Amino acid sequence: KNGKTFCKFLETSTANLPFFLKITFYEDRNFQGRSHECNSECPDLSSYFRRCNSIRVESGNWILYELPNCRGHQYFLHRGEYPDFQQWMGYNDSIKSCPLSPQHQGSFRIRIYEREDFRGQMMEFTEDCPDVNERFHYHDIHSVIVQDGYWMFYEEPSYKGHQYYLRPGEYRRYSNWGATSPRIGSLRRSQIFRQHISDVRLSDRVYTNPSHKSSCMLGIKSESEVLGLIIFYEDKNFQGRSYECSSECPDLSSYFRRCNSIRVESGNWILYELPNYRGHQYFLHRGDYPDFQQWMGYNDSIKSVRLSPQHQDSFRIRIYEREDFRGQMMEFTEDCSHVFERFRFHDIYSVHVQDGYWMFYEEPNYKGRQYYLRPGEYRRYSDWGATSPRIGSFRCLHHSY
Repeated sequence: KNGKTFCKFLETSTANLPFFLKITFYEDRNFQGRSHECNSECPDLSSYFRRCNSIRVESGNWILYELPNCRGHQYFLHRGEYPDFQQWMGYNDSIKSCPLSPQHQGSFRIRIYEREDFRGQMMEFTEDCPDVNERFHYHDIHSVIVQDGYWMFYEEPSYKGHQYYLRPGEYRRYSNWGATSPRIGSLRRSQIFRQHISDVRLSDRVYTNPSHKSSCMLGIKSESEVLGLIIFYEDKNFQGRSYECSSECPDLSSYFRRCNSIRVESGNWILYELPNYRGHQYFLHRGDYPDFQQWMGYNDSIKSVRLSPQHQDSFRIRIYEREDFRGQMMEFTEDCSHVFERFRFHDIYSVHVQDGYWMFYEEPNYKGRQYYLRPGEYRRYSDWGATSPRIGSFRCLHHSY
């Protein structure tokens, strides 16, 4: 019986998911030179490498952008090796941000329109189209409704030229998907490239998945645990228009006008007041938040969101009295509810996050403005988005299931 349960679980769950997500960037061609491994979205890769001339994707579907904050030329990469930037149809060796394309295993459906605001000739697609003009009889697409799945647009037929990534939603004009022209030559679905179980390194740790009791012996996580799930509601107490999200999003403006309550089903999330991860920041883990005061919100504006990567190892952070890692230094491996009591300074001017992900709080006892820090060097307080060096407390972000 246990053997049958094990096999059934593998067939229904693990065969459909990549178990770990990994992309490696190399500064030189043919996987040479300085490299950087990444297993989650990153809005700014500038500090990790100067140029990118080759890439190895071990698992997952990735959208790469020429510029920080998901701007500039876009490139869709799935599992495989890309020994030079021409292999991903790159225009240059600049890769500065990389969101992860969410997993979608259901149907695909997209409607394209001849004119803006969903007017004129319409055609619906559920499969790839290598030549839009042959099917649609128009070279230009002016508006789009993505009903199911994630799609890539290409400026030329046969999946060539400028690329544009479209997630479910309404695009009333071509500028909404980042294009400067309505010309689209081909389109295709962003499908999951599956990983075989023999390629997977199972975790030594044990996780319990309520929907698959036997999975606790495998160390395998469900789709919602891998990517997380958060639901935004326009009104208090989980009322009004809602939007479900399972991955990072640099601009939520088109999905809801305001946010007055949130339900986090799984994952650790960083919410931002403004698009492109700007403005006030808020850290939310699994739980219900019936009004914005529950997440210490300053208002009902949530315009971008990112999923904090899972980190199950040690935590280590060094804080400094002055900029550029000068002056008094102290190292922490655990939460600190009152910085002044331990550090003897109210202000932190520079930081080196060596292990794990951390939240800074402007006031003691984890209150006030919040700032999200990932591994790396922060030479001055503006590097973590603050307008003042005052930090009253900080904590390490343990993953919440």
